[in-house]
Amino acid sequence: MLRSGTASTATPDDARGQQSLGELVGLALKDVSQLIRYEINLAKSEFKIDMRRAVFGTSFVVFILIVAYPLILMLLFAEAYALMDLGAPGGRWGAFLWTALTCAVLAGIAGLFGLVFFRKVTGMKLTRKTVSDDISMLKRAASSEGEGTPAVTQGSASADSAPAAVTARSLAT
Repeated sequence: MLRSGTASTATPDDARGQQSLGELVGLALKDVSQLIRYEINLAKSEFKIDMRRAVFGTSFVVFILIVAYPLILMLLFAEAYALMDLGAPGGRWGAFLWTALTCAVLAGIAGLFGLVFFRKVTGMKLTRKTVSDDISMLKRAASSEGEGTPAVTQGSASADSAPAAVTARSLAT
């Protein structure tokens, strides 16, 4: 992350170029709060996408249960009477059992369609990954404080462009 306006041209030996502990803590808190905002925005975006997928999968089940139910019921009775006329084994009971088997097959097909769309729900996978990456970065930063290596280096990319790129990539998939 690059903090704009915080880079100093002074050497490390120059006391005038060093920031106070309060300024460093303030910058760290600002970065953490900005990171939390980015994570919340990413979670909202992923949640909206997952909800759209869930609603689309549920719409198949609702269509079968409400709109197509009378049509399927009439077709099943027509099938049972047609099987009776054709001399289905078992007579009337056999014809209705074959019709019940047809109904079970149709229910299985509708269930598979619903399952396909529910499996596309990601469960906010990218948000979980970025949060765990952030936590590991903070742990790494805490363990390296005594060694003198900075946890966040300057000169990579701006703080605003990285989360936007992650969000744009996640929404494209």
